[in-house]
Amino acid sequence: MGFEELLEQVGGFGPFQLRNVALLALPRVLLPLHFLLPIFLAAVPAHRCALPGAPANFSQQDAWLEAHLPREPDGTLSSCLRFAYPQALLNTTMGEGQSRGELEDEPATVPCSQGWEYDRSEFSSTIATEWDLVCEQKGLNKAVSTFFFTGVLVGAVAFGYLSDRFGRRPLLLVAYVSTLVLSLASAASVSYVMFAITRTLTGSALAGFTIIVMPLELEWLDVEHRTVAGVLSSTFWTGGVMLLALVGYLIRDWRWLLLAVTLPCAPGILSLWWVPESARWLLTQGRVEEAHRYLLHCARLNGRPVGEDSLSQEAVSKVAAGERVVRRPSYLDLFRTRQLRHISLCCMVVWFGVNFSYYGLSLDVSGLGLNAYQTQLLFGVVELPSKLLVYLSVRHAGRRLTQAGTLLGTSLALGTRLLISSDMKSWSTALAVMGKGFSEAAFTTAYLFTSELYPTVLRQTGMGLTALVGRLGGSLAPLAALLDGVWLSLPKLVYGGIALLAACTALLLPETRQAQLPETIQDVERKRAPTSLQEEEMPMKQVQN
Repeated sequence: MGFEELLEQVGGFGPFQLRNVALLALPRVLLPLHFLLPIFLAAVPAHRCALPGAPANFSQQDAWLEAHLPREPDGTLSSCLRFAYPQALLNTTMGEGQSRGELEDEPATVPCSQGWEYDRSEFSSTIATEWDLVCEQKGLNKAVSTFFFTGVLVGAVAFGYLSDRFGRRPLLLVAYVSTLVLSLASAASVSYVMFAITRTLTGSALAGFTIIVMPLELEWLDVEHRTVAGVLSSTFWTGGVMLLALVGYLIRDWRWLLLAVTLPCAPGILSLWWVPESARWLLTQGRVEEAHRYLLHCARLNGRPVGEDSLSQEAVSKVAAGERVVRRPSYLDLFRTRQLRHISLCCMVVWFGVNFSYYGLSLDVSGLGLNAYQTQLLFGVVELPSKLLVYLSVRHAGRRLTQAGTLLGTSLALGTRLLISSDMKSWSTALAVMGKGFSEAAFTTAYLFTSELYPTVLRQTGMGLTALVGRLGGSLAPLAALLDGVWLSLPKLVYGGIALLAACTALLLPETRQAQLPETIQDVERKRAPTSLQEEEMPMKQVQN
């Protein structure tokens, strides 16, 4: 008897599993609230050099600004430079001949030495206005997202290893508590350096949610319901994306906004009282008594007639004896055997492409003819049909083709945007929304697909490795936007090219549709990528829908 048979006895999908999905919904909602927070937190409103002595008469201000600020090639007043000497002053204090001769040369300009004035009609306060992260300092503003995702990268490694070593549930508590404490510290930051450090550490803490939640759900589900539960769970992320648009619209000050998206961690800590540990993991660690207790609890909630006699601790012990393997997983284990090495290398490329293209699209809400709140809401709404696309596709076309197809769709949407002129705003917006929908579908598939590829004993470690590489892509995505200084279309070209590479790599992975979750490394090594429908029907432990 294997764990799948035990799960069939106690119920592989019922009130117990639905309660588990509901309890783990909160971290899924919190993730986009923090991951996409820089859209509002680090927004750069319209600004210009601070110029003391502006006339009180509003009708005279335009002429006065013309005298103090140069114009950009597009005709707008400069945001980062001012004239060394006011041009109106030259005309009134110098002789006419001298003034004309002087004006034949380009007037000298200097940086904004007295700070900036910001348009606060859309954002009352952001970190850009708090610490003047504009013009020469704009790279520091973009770097906030890079620091954050670097923290997520490091946290993914730590949480992936530790949750395979010490369990899913204790590490989820660590993630909740550390996220709450560090985010409160970020909201109280008195300097940019303090904010950058605390946000980086917050990213490390939030990585626990990304690594633990999906496997903790899947390891209690039977094969037939893994897809629907995985897609259902991912809709909570979409809910968080749309909720961020609402919260950002209602709260315009960055400190209060950060506080608002952090406080829900408190009830999340309390909810862990009812979250079960993974019985699969407990059996691989030889903790039979705990696994037996959770299985009986699952049977009771699901209304299955299972008692101490029909599901004895001795029967569970026999399953544990077959499941038990090395108790201390290592990241090196992901590369020791041929099939695991192949899976790990391919997943690393796929996750890098998924994260790089998703956050490249998500964090760039400019140039679409909408304000930041409308764009964020639209990007959230388009994710809903993408979930339906994933659900239908993974059931009928399989995980592998769905992963490759959604990444290809992202690449094509980005590539097509390069071919249309800047005047076609509506087409550009439509393609950006399509690209966002495909990239979200790719993200949803990646979590489901990767969780099914790795064995239980290394599932968290494998998710940690792929999330590490994925967050590397997420951390580089904001910096790639700075390539527009080289060529305006270069960021879109880079985002689309990486997505295309990831799509091709996804085709090299083995299909997992209709396959039971592998428990041991040997299970993975016995599986080979199916080349035909007949081969897909063969072991490893294939079942019917």
